[in-house]
Amino acid sequence: MSKTIKKCFYEKLTFAKMLEANERARVGKVKKREVTIFEMDLETNIIKIIDEIKSGEYKFGEYRSFFVYEPKERLIKSLPYRDRVVHQWFVEEFIKPYFFKRFIKDTYACLDGRGTHKAVSALQKMMRSMKREHESYYVLKCDVKKYFYSINKTILLNILKSRMSDKKLIAFSEKILNDGGSRGIPIGNFTSQYFANIYLNELDHYVKEKLRVKYYIRYMDDFVMLVPTKDDAKRLLGLVSEFLWNNLELELNAKSRYFSNKCGIDFCGYRIYETHILLRKRFKKKVKKKFKIWQHLIEEDKFLHTKFWLSVNSFKGHASHANSYNFVKKFDRDIMIKIPYKMRYGIKDEEEGENLQYVEDNLS
Repeated sequence: MSKTIKKCFYEKLTFAKMLEANERARVGKVKKREVTIFEMDLETNIIKIIDEIKSGEYKFGEYRSFFVYEPKERLIKSLPYRDRVVHQWFVEEFIKPYFFKRFIKDTYACLDGRGTHKAVSALQKMMRSMKREHESYYVLKCDVKKYFYSINKTILLNILKSRMSDKKLIAFSEKILNDGGSRGIPIGNFTSQYFANIYLNELDHYVKEKLRVKYYIRYMDDFVMLVPTKDDAKRLLGLVSEFLWNNLELELNAKSRYFSNKCGIDFCGYRIYETHILLRKRFKKKVKKKFKIWQHLIEEDKFLHTKFWLSVNSFKGHASHANSYNFVKKFDRDIMIKIPYKMRYGIKDEEEGENLQYVEDNLS
């Protein structure tokens, strides 16, 4: 495959590829009204999208904005469904095949076959290797201040253009980037997570190829370096900070710091040591808070057992990647027992729940 994306924009702008994009965009959303309306006249809507892109008349719709508050307050922006189909097409046909090949092996966000648990496992392996080589060492842990809101679109477009020679593709990429404000990329756009990864890929190559840091790992804007001494960590902090500002117009968060390996490392929702992995205290508090909400919903007769089990399975799935046996047992003993089993399973009479005691005794 060519190192740059040459004249292939129209070749990939086909009904079949846009139909595939719709199949990906609709996953988990098939019951939503806007998806239903779009698919009621699917063929016409897809042909209209293709014709508008070809003529240069395609315009993105109005954003729907809302806030989320976990783990911190963030403004999320969501485009209409037809625009999300176009984003799926753009990422699958142009971003993944050409840009992913340039990513280093130790970046883990939004990549098939990687993710948070692979990142945690990889970091612990690095820590063990560093322990064997140096006994004690230092950790430089950084994250970028207001990352998505701070991305310079002109710089990002230039990074994209360095891999593109197709003028139609460049023009359409610019249209996507210029949608939604003059600076920063919207959290919530399907394209944003990939653009964000591409942007900090510049840092990855600087750290690995120029600074020659052996043990480095990144998950989106959260990255860690393992180095032999405190002086090494201090020097790298200055160099990385300088590179980010001079080349990407980004600043490090005030929480960025260096510390001894004995402290363990908070990364991707866990506290990681060479010998074991623990759940973060913030996560445990979140679980307990969630169960208090469920108990309140029971009192108001608004308890939904399906959502309850989704949350329980999510918690236990996360906990299964840590050394958390005692906490999970305590969770079952002290918290689960407070939720009546008939409520948990949506049982309306005793006959339907006659065999549930076995489940009760084997929750873990």
